[in-house]
Amino acid sequence: MFKKMTMHNLSRRHLLILFLGFFPLLLFAADAIQGEVTRQPVNITAISMFLAFVTATLGITYWAAKRTKSTKDFYAAGGSITGLQNGLAIAGDFMSAASFLGISGLVFASGFDGLIYSIGFLVGWPIILFLLAERLRNLGKYTFADAVSYRLQPIPIRSLAACGTLAVVLLYLIAQMVGAGKLIQILFGLEYHFAVVIVGILMIMYVTFGGMLATTWVQIIKAILLLLGASFIAIAVMYKMGFSFQTLFASAVEIHSKGIEIMSPGGLVSDPVSAISLGLALMFGTAGLPHILMRFFTVPDAREARKSVFYATGFIGYFYVLTFIIGFGAIVLLVNNPEFIDPETGGIFGGNNMAAVHLSKAVGGEVFLGFISAVAFATILAVVSGLTLSGASAISHDLYASVIKHGRIQEGEEVLVSRISTVIIGIFAIFLGIIFEQQNVAYMVGLAFAIAASVNFPILFLSMYWQRLTTRGAFVGGSIGLITAVLCMIFGPTIWVDILGNAEPVFPYKHPALFSMSAAFISILVVSKLDNSQTGKDEAVAFEDQYVRSQTGLGAEGATSH
Repeated sequence: MFKKMTMHNLSRRHLLILFLGFFPLLLFAADAIQGEVTRQPVNITAISMFLAFVTATLGITYWAAKRTKSTKDFYAAGGSITGLQNGLAIAGDFMSAASFLGISGLVFASGFDGLIYSIGFLVGWPIILFLLAERLRNLGKYTFADAVSYRLQPIPIRSLAACGTLAVVLLYLIAQMVGAGKLIQILFGLEYHFAVVIVGILMIMYVTFGGMLATTWVQIIKAILLLLGASFIAIAVMYKMGFSFQTLFASAVEIHSKGIEIMSPGGLVSDPVSAISLGLALMFGTAGLPHILMRFFTVPDAREARKSVFYATGFIGYFYVLTFIIGFGAIVLLVNNPEFIDPETGGIFGGNNMAAVHLSKAVGGEVFLGFISAVAFATILAVVSGLTLSGASAISHDLYASVIKHGRIQEGEEVLVSRISTVIIGIFAIFLGIIFEQQNVAYMVGLAFAIAASVNFPILFLSMYWQRLTTRGAFVGGSIGLITAVLCMIFGPTIWVDILGNAEPVFPYKHPALFSMSAAFISILVVSKLDNSQTGKDEAVAFEDQYVRSQTGLGAEGATSH
């Protein structure tokens, strides 16, 4: 009885307000690859390798389509993915082009400071392992909103969760689509618009026909290729350095224009507040990313969910060690090499984000450059597929099936809505990618992490661990977290000054997570404490049943709704 709605119409109005409040943010969009991009000559090797990857993955999609017959198959690959496979897929989902090219580029430009991003991302995984993975798998079905709404009222909670999910997905997709277009110009020598359309069409095909099973195997293949390619680059760099880190770092210090400063922290984030805020966004944002959380429903049980995080942490940690070596290796092997230096700017061709790509040519020649170029583009394909599926599931499962239809829906109808949502999101992503070609979207991934840390994580964490959490507290606090993160970013230095051209920012910090997370947690705690309604009391009583289910998984299989 505690799940009966008393705020039915109010909740739908709240949903509309949240969407209308967030949409204007999309007017301020983005470019993940900094600086002027020069189209390079057509790279036949890279195009051939990429076509081989696409052919293989489309074959996998055809195979997966024949096995995707139910809602569980479409959203969760039928729960048939092993812990090792899911760990690789999570790593593939997480090791985006921004991670591979961006972090190695940061190390190339700033040295030691590039580690703040690597460590921040990595520290989020133990949080997921010890706090969320097992309980999430036992409580949910297809999305993290299933777990949150286990004892809370589904309409307001799923509405808010869907808003948080779609906000993160849209921000991520814009950055990935623009990045894809720029990468193709540099790596393959093809037109920007052509590249964006290719990415959009392929991601629609992967998700629409193959669902989670096809998306999972695309991510697994891409993760293996990326790890192998990055390993080869790092080993080749260390071979040239006599497998001595001392030689590598000493050579980098001697060559880099900043000298010994590249071995000191403080270049990227100079004040403690910004450092803490960025760290919180990276750590807790990781634990709130919807396309990552969705992966825990693809395994058969909580034990495999824990193993997934264990494997993913190992793969991702190893990958970030490689990016650190690649960044310093690029300093040593590229800075004084005229083949890779733009005579007009004095920097490397394509900007710092191309450090790993140019290094691949320096250590492996044209063929290996083609391989890394194809893998970098495949990386974007895998990431946007996972994002698109999580966005489509938020629309079809959380909004349509649960909020609009109140759970009274046929399996085939829900999958059809999800496929239609996939096509719409894909077309929208292509459209946004083309519109924002000339814009700077670098801040959007940061905002996506801030929203995940300020909306999704607080509600998910407190719903599992705090008995007094109420629907009213979760909805109000989550809404405040979402609005605070967006407003802080709009009025902060990145948008207010750099993009809109104002002299001084209203909000002084680039990273809003410290403030938006605090606002969310405090609001949730205060409002829940003050909520003395009968509904709130019933939800507190239901916590005991939820706790048993979260610890044992009893009743998880065969549950149709919460």
